[in-house]
Amino acid sequence: MEKNITHPRSALKFVKTSSQPAGSGSSPARGMGSPKSPSKDNTKLPQQIKLHTQERAIKRAMFNYEVATKLYLLEQQKKQAEKLQKMLIMKQMIEDEEIRLLRKEMIPRAQLMPFFDRPFFPQRSNRPLTVPREPSFHIMSSKCGSRISGSGIYDFRRSQGLNPIK
Repeated sequence: MEKNITHPRSALKFVKTSSQPAGSGSSPARGMGSPKSPSKDNTKLPQQIKLHTQERAIKRAMFNYEVATKLYLLEQQKKQAEKLQKMLIMKQMIEDEEIRLLRKEMIPRAQLMPFFDRPFFPQRSNRPLTVPREPSFHIMSSKCGSRISGSGIYDFRRSQGLNPIK
């Protein structure tokens, strides 16, 4: 009676337990009792295992470099932003100080008291006095000659002679 086993490990156990040494003679599966040659078991060489550690080390180094570069760039951007922020704050402080000084100057203040122990004596100017004259109106066309009809008050034609005011 043979058992039908589908699992590969249990099948190996079954094969190992059912096989007995060739000298016992109770093994019906072996046939005439031919012993298994020991040279066939030892002829298998171990397979060369290819490890990916070198490739993974290179990839990891590249990844670490990219991460370090990214962190460096972020740090530089952060420093630049802080520097810009400080400049804006300083500019705002300077503007506030200027506004404060302008407001302080704009406050109306009383004039100082004059010194009565040193009175003010105005001096005569060396410039000649201006001589007043009558305004000169140009002769206009006949349409504009008389503004008020009939009265002749604003008749510009009569005032052609310019005489100084005495």
